[in-house]
Amino acid sequence: MNETTESGKTIGAVERAFSIIETLRESGTMTVSEVAIARDIPTSTAHVHLKTLHSLGYVVKVDGAYRLGLRFLRDGGAIRQRQHIYQIAKNEIDGLAAETGEVANLGVEENGQRVLLYQSEGSKAVYDNAPIGEYTNMHWTALGKSLLAHLSHKKVDEVVDTYGLPSKTERTISTREELVAELEGVRDRGYALEDEERREGIRSVAVPLRVDSSVVGAISVSGTKNRLNDDRIDNKLLELLYNAANIITVRYAYE
Repeated sequence: MNETTESGKTIGAVERAFSIIETLRESGTMTVSEVAIARDIPTSTAHVHLKTLHSLGYVVKVDGAYRLGLRFLRDGGAIRQRQHIYQIAKNEIDGLAAETGEVANLGVEENGQRVLLYQSEGSKAVYDNAPIGEYTNMHWTALGKSLLAHLSHKKVDEVVDTYGLPSKTERTISTREELVAELEGVRDRGYALEDEERREGIRSVAVPLRVDSSVVGAISVSGTKNRLNDDRIDNKLLELLYNAANIITVRYAYE
């Protein structure tokens, strides 16, 4: 096995190991032969990688098959705990969920994607199966559009060049022209809307977390389209979001 890829800039064995991890994350429990077929690699190569990951504790073997281990949860939890924005925003997100009865979210941008850093469910929340740590295309969600709108034009172009504009539903933005117009609207309004663009029947409204000239994250409230109607967003939810954002950003700047 070559140590580097054809470009000579990355280690092929490491890339392959992480591709196997991604396959297990997406598919759950798999046998060695299933991993080999999914990754189009020899069974012996899949076995060596899985055995190594198992010895390190990142993969668990159950009845002759493999799945990801909870060590990833430990590592992810430790990383999140070190995020200043998470420490500052967590209680406010919980408060938003309690006051609205909906799902409240905290998101950040990393490598051109939206990362769901924290989520809290209110008493009337409809859970949309988005796991903590989930990465998604920025243009799919209110959180992502709120973050994307405050990146430079060059960065936005890089994001689109890297990930494209794939559609998740019939309402998803799918062209650069639509995206440019949408981001201009987000900047003008001061908030972003998600209207069944990621999941049918789900709406969301998000505002950025501004600290000086930077946006360090975004917060949102999500729910069913009948509960997150325009009137409720305009007359209630935006006020709650702006209040929470103000508290978070002041604390972020001074604590």
